[in-house]
Amino acid sequence: MKLISAGASPFVRKVHVLLHETGQTGDVEIIDIKTAPTNSHSDAIAANPSGKIPSLIREDGPAIYDSRVITRYLDARANANLYPEARLWEVLTLEATADSIMDAAVLITYENRLRAPAMVSTDWTDAQWGKVSRAVKAVNDRWMSHLAGPLDMSHVAVGCALGYLDFRHDARGWRKGNDALDDWFAAFSQRDAMVTTAPSD
Repeated sequence: MKLISAGASPFVRKVHVLLHETGQTGDVEIIDIKTAPTNSHSDAIAANPSGKIPSLIREDGPAIYDSRVITRYLDARANANLYPEARLWEVLTLEATADSIMDAAVLITYENRLRAPAMVSTDWTDAQWGKVSRAVKAVNDRWMSHLAGPLDMSHVAVGCALGYLDFRHDARGWRKGNDALDDWFAAFSQRDAMVTTAPSD
């Protein structure tokens, strides 16, 4: 299998962390590309018509894409139970919350990187950060008992989302007022899979 990947993407990182946590790193060749929404790499388009990453190219079927599809597939392949049936809806909801943090944070990055400075909308970026702040606060206030439980894919997603905030938007200070989540992330980010997959440009 081949993973269409980019080092800075938090969605790609979710897949990398799962591969490390489930012992599948040797089964997947990483195809690291440089891509952007205004100029998608040809490998990204070949695997996913939208040109988004990550995509997983399989030997026994068509390429699959969207990080949540890929992680479900790889979890099932390894029988790793990172989507446990007993709390599946909670896992999926918390993973979706983490992905919403990533979505909004990536849009802020694109707004600042891809537009001419005079065209950057602070109203837009502030609105996206509002989504991030509300989601982070919700995790801190409602989900810490879940994060204190056995590892599942929602832990990975939250860890990668917070890691991306540190990587691209540290100055905005997501930790303020979210002490429990800050403490959790300080410990979770020391996992080997998280250290090994730290984002890079």
